[in-house]
Amino acid sequence: MNSLVTLDTKIRSRTVFISDVHLGFPGCSAEFLCDFLDKVECETLYLVGDIFDFWYMKRRRYWPKAHGEVVHRLMKKARHGTRVVFVPGNHDEVCRAYDGMDMGCIEIHDRIIHETADGRKMLVLHGDQFDSVVRCSPWLAKIGCVAYGALLQLNILLNGMRRVFGMGYWSLAAFLKNKVKNAVKYISSFEEAVVRAASEDGVDGVVCGHIHRAEITQVNDILYMNCGDWVESCTALVEKHDGSIELLQWRDRAERLKVHAADPVEAGDDMVGDLAA
Repeated sequence: MNSLVTLDTKIRSRTVFISDVHLGFPGCSAEFLCDFLDKVECETLYLVGDIFDFWYMKRRRYWPKAHGEVVHRLMKKARHGTRVVFVPGNHDEVCRAYDGMDMGCIEIHDRIIHETADGRKMLVLHGDQFDSVVRCSPWLAKIGCVAYGALLQLNILLNGMRRVFGMGYWSLAAFLKNKVKNAVKYISSFEEAVVRAASEDGVDGVVCGHIHRAEITQVNDILYMNCGDWVESCTALVEKHDGSIELLQWRDRAERLKVHAADPVEAGDDMVGDLAA
């Protein structure tokens, strides 16, 4: 079940999972994430891939102050008792070379098993390993990344006009993804592949990111959970001290930061998807 939380909410939990922050990319909602990290207290924080967007930074230098503040907060948590585990994705895959190492109090793992407070085992990985576009046509994925950036810019202009007329936020990216048959098929195939891998590993569930679609759903014997992203939806998976896990969406009710967060959704509904993942 999803919860909508605001900047005034204090979160005390056992474990937090976030993914697809894309630091170094103009669409990153770094200000929102800074607020979230300031308000969340947890024993373990998993960074489930694409925390950095090296794909974009290879083409253009982009690193505003807020992006550095996110890194500062992550390091501060790691130095003050929070176990921080970084599971690299395809946009920061260079970090996979350091699998099994600790760097600056942050653990790096290509994949890892997390055990919940109630004893369930969850496979944690980014998920790009099951994306046929990334694996077979990396050049196509990078073209898609450029297209996604352009789509976000169009989204900003569109929602600027909507605000003038007193209308709420509407995601063009989510609308297109829900309407394009191939995109829906891609999401379904991705989720099936991730669940199959979790089943083969003999775990109770899987936590991933990659497709920017936050979700908690039971698929046969496997609990499938996707963190979502911090580009538009601003979502995180949070494990309580009893082992239950919920999906949170972090947004400012006044939208004073002007960060583009999607409307709250129920688990299983389509959310904003990265056309390039």
